[in-house]
Amino acid sequence: MLTLTRNIGETIRIGDDIEVHVVEVRGNTVRLGFKAPREVSIHREEVYEQIAAARRLAVRVAADAVGALTAALGGTRSATGTPKPADAGDTAAVSLA
Repeated sequence: MLTLTRNIGETIRIGDDIEVHVVEVRGNTVRLGFKAPREVSIHREEVYEQIAAARRLAVRVAADAVGALTAALGGTRSATGTPKPADAGDTAAVSLA
C-alpha cells in the first residue's frame, strides 16, 4: 500500500485518468473528491461489498435456475456439473406454473 500525505486542495493522480482531491479535513474525517471516466466505478468499501454480495447471489440463483430448467427438460448433468441437454428424441412437458 502506498501512503501519502496531502493537504487541503492538493491532488493525487492515479494513471492518466483519475484524480483524487483532498477537499476538507475535519478532525478524523477527510473529504475526498474524485474525477474519473464514467466507466470507472467508485464506491465506499461497504457499498462495494454489498454490490459484490448481490452479484454472488445473482450467479448462484442463475446457476440454480439453469439446473432446474435442465432437470425440467429432462437433461442431466455431466461429471463436471455442467448441464447436458436431453436427447433430441425426448419430449418433455414443462409446467412453469
